[in-house]
Amino acid sequence: MEFKHETVLLHETVENLNIDPRGVYVDGTLGGGGHSELICSKLSEEGLLIGIDQDEEALASAQERLKKHSNRFEFINSNFSNIKEVLDEIHRDKINGIVLDLGVSSYQLDNRERGFSYMQDAELDMRMDRKKSLTAREVVNTYSEKELQRIIKLYGEEKWSSRIAKFIVDGRGEKEIKTTGELVDIIKKAIPAGARRNGPHPAKRAFQAIRIEVNNELDILEKTVKDISQVLEAGGRICIITFHSLEDRIIKNVYRELATGCICPRELPICQCNKEPVLKIITRKPIYPSDIEMSNNPRARSAKLRVAEKI
Repeated sequence: MEFKHETVLLHETVENLNIDPRGVYVDGTLGGGGHSELICSKLSEEGLLIGIDQDEEALASAQERLKKHSNRFEFINSNFSNIKEVLDEIHRDKINGIVLDLGVSSYQLDNRERGFSYMQDAELDMRMDRKKSLTAREVVNTYSEKELQRIIKLYGEEKWSSRIAKFIVDGRGEKEIKTTGELVDIIKKAIPAGARRNGPHPAKRAFQAIRIEVNNELDILEKTVKDISQVLEAGGRICIITFHSLEDRIIKNVYRELATGCICPRELPICQCNKEPVLKIITRKPIYPSDIEMSNNPRARSAKLRVAEKI
């Protein structure tokens, strides 16, 4: 299957990088290479783009798409949370900007065998990095009812989390849950018919939660942004696209923390904490896709772009 991914907020993101043609930039979620292709078109021969992706199929596809830019491109099979190690590996200290497009790619959703989609029956998997051992099948069949309820409520913001967790445990008691279709059927039984009539697909939130758990998507975000702030050159920018409220809240809060200076009590005449702001927030409110983009690409509807700049 060809690696296809509809790049979200393409021009808004690259424009907000304020690209220096001779600079070093990172696409931490290379995917189909949409952001990278546009960034490369703005770089001179002295510029460099570092493309990172944990999905080997994404890397192979992007290498083919971007081969005309190969003289100013480094491809790295890793997770963006390893940004410091990646830079060490290629003997770089600083970067001038980075893009992170969080969540699952269109290709991963549409490729049935990857086991991400509640719309296609396939073996439960959901690993973005297929070298990792933890799969959705293991989560669904080995986590306790309490653990399942916690992740479905926390990561999926699913109000029926308790019933879904109970129905999963009851279902696997009869036979192992091996496929996405089997899991969807269980979730549909757990959610009352009246609640299934309106809103998104009944399995959407639970599938999101399990995917986040399998790929440890949220736990790495705060530390990653802080690591990025340490390797950004002054004036360098970080552009992050999120797709659900949990991601967006983490990014908004860590930007705010890094943009805050002294936190001493007001009654102290002299600062004792020596805390200085590291970032300047560029987008007080997030940038959303245009109406045209949302009509052309329904998956863009929940996207938000937040930008910060190194002081």
